[in-house]
Amino acid sequence: MEKKQFQAESKRLLEMMINSIYTQREIFLRELISNSSDAIDKIYYRALTDDSLVFDKDSYFIKITADKDNRILTIRDTGIGMTKEDLENNLGIIAKSGSLAFKKENESKDGHNIIGQFGVGFYSAFMVADHIAVTSKALGSDTAYKWESDGADGYTIAPAEKDAVGTEIVLSIKANTEDDNYDEYLDEYRLKAIIKKYSDFIRYPIKMDITSRRLQEGSETEYEDFQEEQHVNSMVPIWRKNKSELTPDDYEKFYHEKHYGFDKPLKHIHVSADGAVVYQAILFIPENMPYDYYSKEYEKGLELYANGVLIMNKCADLLPDYFSFVKGMVDSESLSLNISREMLQHDRQLKLIAKNISSKIKGSLQSLLKDEREKYEQFYKSFGRQLKFGVYSDYGTHKELLQDLLMFSSSKEKQLVTLDEYVARMPEDQKYIYYASGESIERIDKLPQTELVTDKGYEILYFTDDIDEFAIKMIMTYKEKEFRSVSSGDLGIDVEDNANDSESDKKENQDLFDYMNGLLAGKVSSVKASKRLRKHPVCLSTDGDVTIEMEKILNAMPNNPNVKAEKVLEINVNHDVFASLKDAFEKDKEKLNLYTALLYNQALLIEGLPLQDPVEFTNDICKIMV
Repeated sequence: MEKKQFQAESKRLLEMMINSIYTQREIFLRELISNSSDAIDKIYYRALTDDSLVFDKDSYFIKITADKDNRILTIRDTGIGMTKEDLENNLGIIAKSGSLAFKKENESKDGHNIIGQFGVGFYSAFMVADHIAVTSKALGSDTAYKWESDGADGYTIAPAEKDAVGTEIVLSIKANTEDDNYDEYLDEYRLKAIIKKYSDFIRYPIKMDITSRRLQEGSETEYEDFQEEQHVNSMVPIWRKNKSELTPDDYEKFYHEKHYGFDKPLKHIHVSADGAVVYQAILFIPENMPYDYYSKEYEKGLELYANGVLIMNKCADLLPDYFSFVKGMVDSESLSLNISREMLQHDRQLKLIAKNISSKIKGSLQSLLKDEREKYEQFYKSFGRQLKFGVYSDYGTHKELLQDLLMFSSSKEKQLVTLDEYVARMPEDQKYIYYASGESIERIDKLPQTELVTDKGYEILYFTDDIDEFAIKMIMTYKEKEFRSVSSGDLGIDVEDNANDSESDKKENQDLFDYMNGLLAGKVSSVKASKRLRKHPVCLSTDGDVTIEMEKILNAMPNNPNVKAEKVLEINVNHDVFASLKDAFEKDKEKLNLYTALLYNQALLIEGLPLQDPVEFTNDICKIMV
């Protein structure tokens, strides 16, 4: 029998595909099952236009059989089969897609869509087999044909015996090597697991003879193994069912079956889109943050299916980073696939699906915020930080999308509030959205810088996450209201100067502040009388865009950029301490030097900043005690 050579660059392509294109050998079974499913679909299409052909779905199936002793794996289907010409055209030319051509011819017909790319996917079987035999009998043909190949060297086609219409693919599984275990592709439980993973939602039954145990007849203690034929795939995926048929328990069960998490999802999103791009999706907003969420090991993405066949476990392109906490899957008939189902083209349709999914997630979160506030706050405590990173990243590109989802603790509510809620209750005379940053709410509550804002009755947002200020700097304004730190040099609050202060007093005070500024040269940009302090004697404020909290965060980074905020030391001229400063300025400059150092270090401690010389600070305290 004459051996035919593969056409064109097929030999080279086969070598590249087997050695390079597929990263997981197990997907060969997915490819062959998909081809079998396509073959059954073709009979369905034929039945739509041929009145003499009755399509009884129960008569069509795919059967997987493993023969460990002879190292043979067989995939048999009851599909439309192939003629000699089909075998020549579809298997003789790698990358020739019989199913794709069939689909194009039948695009206007209703019914199942063809998902196979018979040709390329078929050859993935050579990753696990050193010989492949395909025996096929086409619908309406009296003769069967057998195609055989050992790989890149070529193939033969000859008449064969086969009673029923359909195709049987026989793989001679490779022998084990030191590095590779091919026995797993003959193990029924491993095969079943691969089918469940990739082909669970193929619309036709996938059958296997599964080994089980039972009591021997007439015995109460002795067991025997027996085999029974079982359907190993679910066939009907949950996302193709009508939403009205499903209960919250069904979605929760699916969440756990797919191992999306051990928690209970806070909300599910079931999407059935039939427009420019056709797809179904089930998405979940988790209750708890995965333990590795903020580690390099965490991998975002949704499961991606094409007509029920798993293409990718984690398709990162379907989720933006700021929604990386979302779990779930997408199944589409519209996606373009390139040389293998494993390598998805980042085409316009995929981008459109991703855009639609992002919009659905945003809408679902807004609904949760509006209608189920307690659940949203639970979600926000787990993933709010990620939303803030989304606002900050890409130079604020996504701020309009995300800013309404942000929440911060409030000085008035003592709980989380949205920016919209804050602005809605601002007094008419309030110019800015005020915020204060610190390590905790308790510490912020004690900050001297909050005194003036609080006395005016204005609400303060508490920023306790290291990302908070950076995100707000990207937003800049919300509903035409600018954000302003309580430590800012200008709070935008009018404060009347003390009418009893004479010009000479102000001059004398300025001389004092200039002297103190000289002592603190390089540490602060100026020393001045404070308009914000009421009870506390001293505090630090800042000029410029970098606040003290931002300085601490940036300098804690591994590269330590040594960023410095432009600090201003503010003195409360109505505090008793100020009288001591004035007295020392007039009578004892050495004591004033001591007081200045103490007040500056106190201000640093209030802000949680490190002291340059803690020993000197403790010695200074001792000096005023004796």
